[in-house]
This record gives sequence, structure tokens and C-alpha cells, in this order.
Amino acid sequence: MAAVKIVTDSTVDLPAEEMKTLSVTVVPLTVTIDGSSYQDGVDITAKEFLEKLKQSDDMPKSSQPAAGEFKQVYDELGADGSEVISIHMSAGMSGTYNSAVQAAEMTNTTVHTVNSAFISIALSFQVKEAVELARKGKSAEEILDRLEQVRKRTSLYIMVDTLEYLVKGGRIGRGRALVGSLLKIKPIASLQDGVYTPVSKVRTYSQMIKQMKQQVENDCKNASVKGIGIAQAGAEKLASELKQSLSETDLPDYFPIVDTTPIISTHTGPGALALMYYTDPSSDTVENR
Repeated sequence: MAAVKIVTDSTVDLPAEEMKTLSVTVVPLTVTIDGSSYQDGVDITAKEFLEKLKQSDDMPKSSQPAAGEFKQVYDELGADGSEVISIHMSAGMSGTYNSAVQAAEMTNTTVHTVNSAFISIALSFQVKEAVELARKGKSAEEILDRLEQVRKRTSLYIMVDTLEYLVKGGRIGRGRALVGSLLKIKPIASLQDGVYTPVSKVRTYSQMIKQMKQQVENDCKNASVKGIGIAQAGAEKLASELKQSLSETDLPDYFPIVDTTPIISTHTGPGALALMYYTDPSSDTVENR
């Protein structure tokens, strides 16, 4: 049986020290701000980018890797006969997955491309699951089946502190943004079918914390949470408060708070926060460690 190697992109939002423990190849996206371009996670850190974002008058732009970049990675990984599973951020939010698909058609390596339908830590759930199963010698087909189960049992809820960046990025209409700003409304959205989908509105952070806690409790009444985490963009204090509130529930000990990638904060702006988790799809699911 051919070995299976895992590829993902830089929106995976895993801490650097944890990435070092995983046998994963990360292909970075590119972000451009004030006329300068940076490879995400390579040339600029999340904190460095956020400072530039706060000071810039221009809307940053993000761009997916070219198909040629993916092809080079696939060629190298498959040179020894290995297969590749390439897991990427939602195709509804970026052309990254499509670039991977194009490259898969160009390489001689057997490549299975996966639209995770998620971003950030929610993407990492599928990446980590794939790594663990590949280490156990599971076939590509077995891994892909498991990823589908994890995807179906994953939830992502995001709150933005300002509607400005969603408007500039074309995520919501200007009229709705104006009304929201006047009323000091902070929208909470989910990713449904990989697309940003508003689900409710709150006016205070305490309301947001209460609502997200209730959502976790509702989703996990008859299932155990196998992975959970918070990604934030300049909202460290709020993230800690949310985590503290959720500590009252039965959740895994490993509960990271990470600085989200510049690619994501480009569209959310400063002050954004996202809660992500997935529940046990089967009795032998690999736990999030």
C-alpha cells in the first residue's frame, strides 16, 4: 500500500510548535498591503500584519497559490510513489482549492484534493485527523471517508467587531453594514456549505459569550467534543473570557487560542473572534491533542 502524505494551506491556523510535530506540507497564500506582498506565515506574522492593517487606509488583498506551486509540491512528495491528500480552506472563500485541483491534473502523483468547507482551526481538525490516520497506515480512501465525517460534524461561529472589512471584501452589502454600525450590532455568522452565513446579531460581548456557550451546549448534548479552539484577531482578552466561560462545560483539556492568519483577518478586521469545534463522528475518532 502506498504511503499517504498530507498537504494543506497557510490558513490552517495551528501554532508553529504544533505544526512541527505534524508531517504536513503547508503551501502559503499571499497577502498584499500598502503595495507590499508577503507570504502568509513566512514573511509576516499575524501580529505584524494586524498592526499594518490598523494603520492602513487601503483594503489588503489576498491571493491563492498558483497551480504551479502546488504541482511542484505534489511532484516532490510523490517521487517515492506516495499518494497525496491535499486539504484546503473553503472553496467558497478562496480559489486555493481550485488551484490545487488544477495542479492535481498536471502532476504524475496521485493527488486527492479536499475542499474542507472551513478555515482556521476548523480546517486543522481535518488536517490533524488525516495525519494521524496516515501514520496508522490507513489508505487514502479510508482517510477521505473519515474527513467527510469530521466535516459534517464541525461547527464554526465567528463574530466581527466592525462590519467595515466584510463590506470592503464584498461579504455583505453596504446598506446592511451602515444600519449595523449605527445600532452597534456585532453579527455572529457560521460557515454553511463553506460560505459566510449570518445567523444572529448581538450588541455586547457578554451576549456573544452567552450565545456561543449555549450553541456548544446544544450541539453537544448527545456527543462528545473531540476538538475545539478559538482564533482571534486582536481580541485576546475576549477570547480568554469566552474560553473561561466554556470551561464550565465538558470540553477537551486541549483548547488553543491562536492568532488567526493575515488571510482571514484581511476580511474580518481587528477585534474578530471565531469559535470552532467538532464532535465525535465515531467511537474510534482520533482525539484532538
